Amino acid sequence: AFNNLGIRTCKKAWDDKSFDWHTTKNAIFRTTWDYFERLDEFLAWIKLYSKKIKFINDVDLILWNLDKNYLRSFPKKHIVPSLFLKLNNKTSLKEFFFQTGWEKIIIKPSVSAAAWNTHLVSKKNVTAMELIFSKLKKKHTMIVQEFQSNVLVFGEISLIIFGGVFSHAVLKKAKKNDYRVQDDFGGSVNVYQPKKTEIDFAEKIVALCPKKPVYARVDILFNHKNKPILSELEIIEPELWFRFNKKSADFLAKKISNFIRED
Repeated sequence: AFNNLGIRTCKKAWDDKSFDWHTTKNAIFRTTWDYFERLDEFLAWIKLYSKKIKFINDVDLILWNLDKNYLRSFPKKHIVPSLFLKLNNKTSLKEFFFQTGWEKIIIKPSVSAAAWNTHLVSKKNVTAMELIFSKLKKKHTMIVQEFQSNVLVFGEISLIIFGGVFSHAVLKKAKKNDYRVQDDFGGSVNVYQPKKTEIDFAEKIVALCPKKPVYARVDILFNHKNKPILSELEIIEPELWFRFNKKSADFLAKKISNFIRED
């Protein structure tokens, strides 16, 4: 798609020390899926090369989206009910159940991806999970969220947005007896035809970002009232499922071409 627009590209790992990054004008983040396990290295790399290379998405957006505390930027009614914890928070999981009245809870680090260190906690397993939670919150700032049971029935929708405009969507479903929709854990992914209200919701979320992303993936769950809510907004390195929409690569390439010529 880039070649068709006369744009030369190559694929490189962000930590490839043999590559001369000074030869690069623009860098598109696609599969930097180890960044959350090597965060200090990744941030140092960004700090160094963002001064020399135009990042896509914009470096300010990348740094904002890196930590799931970005969810605080959106109206509470639009996101999964969430509590954002500081490092070494002293509150126990049992206390969170008492304080919130939630039936089930999801816990995960605020910097993570692909369900890394993500756990489902119920009142039945809360005692066993306290030890895991205690270890995690010593190393990571954590998020505690109300589990949205509709994910077990309907799944999670991912809407792909290029330049603020809807491109295509997929429906992700967890395998039997699991809650994680990622295909890493046996989940399925299929083409999805979203309703206009779902597209409008996704485009609205993207419009509320500090800057307009060139590309974004809006992950939507449905709450207990069957209303769409934001699960995650991925604008660093989201899987975009080009294989489900043959025109999508050309669509994104044109948006990126416009972006890099805006200077």
